Amino acid sequence: MLKTSKFILLLAISAALVTPLRAIERHFTYTYEAATLPKGTLEIENWATWKTRPHGHNDTDEFDFRHEFEYGVTDHLQASLYVADWSLTDDPQHNRSARYHDTAVEVIYNLTNPVTDFLGSAIYGEVQVGDHFVELEGKLLLQKNFGPWVVAYNAALEAQWEGSHLDEHNGEFSQALGISYEVIPQFSVGAELLHEVDIPNWKKSEPSVLYAGPNASFRSGNWYATVTPLIQLTDRQDEFDLQTRVIVGVHF
Repeated sequence: MLKTSKFILLLAISAALVTPLRAIERHFTYTYEAATLPKGTLEIENWATWKTRPHGHNDTDEFDFRHEFEYGVTDHLQASLYVADWSLTDDPQHNRSARYHDTAVEVIYNLTNPVTDFLGSAIYGEVQVGDHFVELEGKLLLQKNFGPWVVAYNAALEAQWEGSHLDEHNGEFSQALGISYEVIPQFSVGAELLHEVDIPNWKKSEPSVLYAGPNASFRSGNWYATVTPLIQLTDRQDEFDLQTRVIVGVHF
């Protein structure tokens, strides 16, 4: 109950950082959609992700936050600035710490429309820079809308450099799949699937980890909120058993 209360409080703080305007909603929190913002549109998103291992000696809680500004440069090109990625951690020894991780720049270029074309598509690029940390990430975004249904798929590859001399090289391949159904214009429900494979030192990959769970998206006027709780379906002891992400966004 205490952990749940802390999470609700942190989400409330995150949500309070935005002011309701007019929504271009996200149906998913782990899966990106191929559509981009219209030219001249500015959107603010605040993310909060709670990761936990509720059992055993690795009883750890981590709260990750992102604060993002998105802008429609053209009707096909969207640029974003992540002002800060930071986290709060509560480990098994009850040591609590806050840590700044990085600042990032992201671009998404829409290639085809998920409604009018056979298949919607976009390419995604992101650069993250922090203290002794650099990451490059590329994604292929696919999406198709069938009436009230939205289906989206992402394939991503990350390259990371860490350490005082950036001499630690690691990679990750991930996939995300999201399905959403619009119950009413203001509310959608669905599910997401997340698959990740770490590649330490760009050598032999580690066993993959798979997460799945339901999601829901609510929009009203100028704002939206989307939530997805994911449960680990594999048996990776070094990965979190549960992660829940909430994104609150507004635009003008």
